[in-house]
Amino acid sequence: MTAMPTGLLGKKVGMTRVYDEATGDAIPVTVVEAGPCVVVQVKTADEDGYDAVQLGFEKVAPTRVNQPVLGHFLSRNVEPHKYLREFELAAGDELEPGATVTVEIFQEGQFVEVSGTSKGRGFAGGVRRWGFRGGPASHGSKVHRSPQSAGATDAQRVFPGKRSPGHMGAARTTTKGLQIVRVDPERNVLVIKGSVPGPRGGLLEIKAQGPSEGGDE
Repeated sequence: MTAMPTGLLGKKVGMTRVYDEATGDAIPVTVVEAGPCVVVQVKTADEDGYDAVQLGFEKVAPTRVNQPVLGHFLSRNVEPHKYLREFELAAGDELEPGATVTVEIFQEGQFVEVSGTSKGRGFAGGVRRWGFRGGPASHGSKVHRSPQSAGATDAQRVFPGKRSPGHMGAARTTTKGLQIVRVDPERNVLVIKGSVPGPRGGLLEIKAQGPSEGGDE
C-alpha cells in the first residue's frame, strides 16, 4: 500500500446548498476545487528529522518563480507550481516526486479541518473588531463607538494584547470538524458542509482529522 498525504491544497469556489435525500433538509455547503497536487519532495526522519510530503498546487511558467525555487523543482524533475505546502504522511510505502494526489484520498462523511486566510476587513474599531457594546446613545454622551482611554495608569504603559481598534482579518484561520458531503474525482471537487475561511478563489489546506478530532461520530 502506498503512503498518502493526510491533506490536499485547493481553492474555494463558493457556497451553495445540497439536499438530504432522506429528510429533504437543505444543507449549506462550500464547494472546493481540491488538487490535483503533485509530490515535489518527500521528507524523512533520517534526513530531515521528520516525516512529511511536500505538495505543489497550480502549475506556473518557469519564468514566474525565482532561480532557487526553480532549481528545487528541476532537481526532482517536477514542473514549477505556484503553491508549496507540507502535509503529514499516512502509513505505507514511500511516495516518489512527481506522483499525483487527488481528492480520492478523502471519503464522503469524513471529517476534515480547513485552513486559509480570512477575509481582510481593513482598519476596524473596537465595536466591529471585538464586539464592544459601545457607549450611551443619548445626546449627553461624548463617547459612542470609541474605546475608553488607554493612557498611563499605575504601570504607565499599554499592556500587550489589549483589545483596541486596528487591522482586522487577513489572518490564518482554521475551522475544524467540517464534514465532507461529496467527493467528485472527475472534477477535482470536494463539497464540504458549512463555511470555510477566506474569499472565493482563496487558497485552502484541507487536512484529515482523526476520530477523536471529528464531529459527533
